[in-house]
Amino acid sequence: MIRSSKPINNIHEAVKSELIRSGISPGRIHPPLGATSPELKLAGFIKQKHQDVCVSPEGYIPEEETLTEGILREAMDYYGKDYTERTISINVRSQMSSLAKNFDTLYERTIAEAQNLHVRCPRMVLGEVYMIPVKEYDAEAMKDNEVKFIDRIGAVEKYIKSFQAINGRLDYSREDYKYERVCLLLVDFEQTPAKIYGHNSELYDDGLLDRKSDAFIDELSWETFTVNILNTYNARFGKGSDK
Repeated sequence: MIRSSKPINNIHEAVKSELIRSGISPGRIHPPLGATSPELKLAGFIKQKHQDVCVSPEGYIPEEETLTEGILREAMDYYGKDYTERTISINVRSQMSSLAKNFDTLYERTIAEAQNLHVRCPRMVLGEVYMIPVKEYDAEAMKDNEVKFIDRIGAVEKYIKSFQAINGRLDYSREDYKYERVCLLLVDFEQTPAKIYGHNSELYDDGLLDRKSDAFIDELSWETFTVNILNTYNARFGKGSDK
């Protein structure tokens, strides 16, 4: 089920739906609601990459541009820097097992994605939605088509602190490795329906986080993700630029 991308595609659709509910015209969202393509392939400093969910800028038309710097020198950018910089890009990722084992690689990749676009387009507004289970799926049991969980919760605090460190890039002249807003979805899939944690109080009550910890999930919650992204965009490019 995980390899089929069905769970992660549901989050893509939730992101798009929230943008529309917040006043973004459906025609500006790529891929459109209910579809997995076409995605915008945006050029950064290191590479061109298809973006998970984008909001294109109103009043700007893509203009082809030949890149002159970095590894992509002489490559064709089909959108141009002005259009790219005014596009909101939101990455959607998940890690369902081996949370501690794969952390370094996944975290480095997350940082690199932000740097790639911010180095070329410093004012660009980037979002990241990252989902992890508070109890990992048992990969060995899945080989036998069984759904079981490993009661391993040690990575929760580490993930919260790590994503806090790359959240909230308000000054576009620095910290290109950060995202304007990160949402960390901590989910207990063993419960029915699955429980999403958005506040420290819930983590304390369920024994997932020590009350003395200085990790705070509230600032990474889904509840304020979209409004924070759009407010940052308006502050950077002018009020009404998200309409």
